Amino acid sequence: MKNIVIFASGSGTNAENIIRYFNEKKTASIKCVMTNNPTAGVIERAKNLKVPVVIFDREAIKNPAKLLADLNTLETDFIVLAGFLWKIPEELIHAFPNKIINIHPALLPKYGGKGMYGMHVHEAVIENKEPKSGITIHYINEKYDEGAIIFQAETEVRKSDTPESLAERIHKLEYEYFPQVVEKILLDI
Repeated sequence: MKNIVIFASGSGTNAENIIRYFNEKKTASIKCVMTNNPTAGVIERAKNLKVPVVIFDREAIKNPAKLLADLNTLETDFIVLAGFLWKIPEELIHAFPNKIINIHPALLPKYGGKGMYGMHVHEAVIENKEPKSGITIHYINEKYDEGAIIFQAETEVRKSDTPESLAERIHKLEYEYFPQVVEKILLDI
């Protein structure tokens, strides 16, 4: 069984979905949720599902030795970024080559990069009158949203869409595909 650590910064709906998925499937174990946000909703979601939570600050990203030690103590095989907004330090990327993935709420390479997350992405997609949007699951590298693409799923962008209505359809794609893609990757490593 593989050990997963989830990094999240926000409400934690994707993290909760992944935890529930693997609790049922038993093909991997969620060892911990790590967050940089002491008020993140993901903390309560993880605790409710009896998953330990580690809160860390900017210093832990600048000098990630303790973070690496924690990940090694947890016998981490794989890291899933589920709404984690900070850039992953190179030390972690090198320690976990092709074992850190992220989900992005757009069809990369469009609408990626620093500052492009959540509603900012959906607003830009609608403003630019894109015919479709979707999700991208990708490996992490040293640059925001530029790692190799693993999987994409699409939805149309309707003329009547608001950022909120588009976000709702994007979330459905995330909930449907993210845990399945994580599991498929784990079966291959």
